[in-house]
Amino acid sequence: MEKQELVRRIKEYCRREEDPRFVKEIEELVREEAWDDLSDRFYRDLDFGTGGLRGVIGGGTNRMNPLTIRKASSGLARYVLDHGATNPKAVIAYDSRRYSELFAEETALTFCALGIRTYLFSAPRPTPMLSWAVRFLHCDTGVVVTASHNPPEYNGYKVYWNDGCQIVSPHDQGIIKEVRQVSGELPKMSKKEALEKGLLNLIDRTVDDPYFAMLKTYITRPEVIAAESSSVRIVYTPLHGTGAYPVERVFRELGIEILTVPEQREPDGDFPTVKYPNPEEASAMEMAVELGRKEKADLVMGTDPDADRFGIAVPHQGDFVLITGNQLGSLLCDYILRTKVEQGNMPKNPAVVKTIVTTELQRLIAESYGARCVDVLTGFKYIGEKMNQFEKSGDSYVFGGEESYGFLVETEIRDKDAVSAALMTAEMTLWNRSRNKSLLDHLYELYRKHGCFKEVLISKTFKGQKGLEDMKTLMEGLRKTPPESFGPQAVKVVRDYLHRKAWNTASGDQRDIDLPASDVLQFVLDNQAVVTVRPSGTEPKVKFYASCRTEPGLDPKEGLSKVSEMMEGIIQGLTALVPE
Repeated sequence: MEKQELVRRIKEYCRREEDPRFVKEIEELVREEAWDDLSDRFYRDLDFGTGGLRGVIGGGTNRMNPLTIRKASSGLARYVLDHGATNPKAVIAYDSRRYSELFAEETALTFCALGIRTYLFSAPRPTPMLSWAVRFLHCDTGVVVTASHNPPEYNGYKVYWNDGCQIVSPHDQGIIKEVRQVSGELPKMSKKEALEKGLLNLIDRTVDDPYFAMLKTYITRPEVIAAESSSVRIVYTPLHGTGAYPVERVFRELGIEILTVPEQREPDGDFPTVKYPNPEEASAMEMAVELGRKEKADLVMGTDPDADRFGIAVPHQGDFVLITGNQLGSLLCDYILRTKVEQGNMPKNPAVVKTIVTTELQRLIAESYGARCVDVLTGFKYIGEKMNQFEKSGDSYVFGGEESYGFLVETEIRDKDAVSAALMTAEMTLWNRSRNKSLLDHLYELYRKHGCFKEVLISKTFKGQKGLEDMKTLMEGLRKTPPESFGPQAVKVVRDYLHRKAWNTASGDQRDIDLPASDVLQFVLDNQAVVTVRPSGTEPKVKFYASCRTEPGLDPKEGLSKVSEMMEGIIQGLTALVPE
């Protein structure tokens, strides 16, 4: 960007930004002549993507700040009004991140200024509670201010439609178009005026209580909880996020005692005890695992800052092992379906929904119980969309999950819910104790029956302005010249989800892919191993997923050794493909 244009954009931003903290930040950078930093902050407007906003907090058009939030909210509000909502309503939640409360209030007051009655949670709440509130309050849209599990310098703005699902086609593109057209002065109403006019309504227990009551209806074995809960020891960490209040409350009401990691219990957007507040990361779970060792816990649980992702560790041979998202999803899938069969309440046309990068073990489990397994694109919004479709088709949703630690066991919500996943995992742990088994014993039963599976995720980060171009070049190169093998395993089938085509590399036979277009490439190898390449929709990363499996019937020790050896060859191929 030319310096003259950069200076113009800086002056325009400082004129329009009403929060002096963000203006001062830019003014100091100008005095320091930090032109590279300023260029990164102003070379574009922060992109409103198919799910909303996510970016680094700070002053500038390419940052998360009050002006960016008000612009996005103006576009979203106008889209809602243009789509015929009578007496339009919205609900807004926020997590524990820096400026989340401010950004939520800016959103609410923008909506109110445009005549939309707005419900705003009075304190931080998990993302799934926002999805619940949209449906419970019959709102036309919802927003949760969160950057999920990203590092502390990030925040975000996630948009939901009236079905409680994150926005999907056609609303996503329609909202993006409306946001990009926003110009001029932005509407805003004072909080005092919004409250006096009844346009702004602060909420808490009116939504909380029904949500917790709903969760408790999903308890399937109350007799097991009554018999086993007094002897189980559970350690939990909310990782400085929103999870402590809902998780502690629902467990307490069911009589299950949990011990929350004290250093990580209180909401804190700086996440002082972890580098990444993500239960997928072993380092994030260290303090909880250490407390688990000390307390000789039967289960260690963790939720991310907005309590939609859920991870666990379990005791094994005197220490603890982390259970992956694919493994926990498979355990929950099996437990829910097995329970329905045993209790004779399997619904008509049962279906499990998973993403295209989630383990195929879940398909084998579902089919073994007479349920079908449906694949969707990566992103839980596509699971929510499929749930909406099931309501019209007559299919019955019984479980959905994605490998990135997102699970949904109830049907009243249209997004992943770590609170209900924690509850179901605790019940599953107690049920396994009742039959003198551990969660690992349960997992090994699945491996014996369906084959041992192993999955890995490798991410490559692309930073700055050049990073976006490098990501694009990488995907174009793989699409133009697909690899012939990954390590010793030859590529048998290529699936190009962007062009919605799949073809056999030997015969050239093609077929259509019945999913929306998405910038994803998938390679099916020998022995049904799969490698998937996908640019992240929320971070400047390209993600490489690999999955391989053995034949069923092997002893788990033998099978895991065999599948690990297979994976090593695939990883070598991936490393050669994308060197550091």
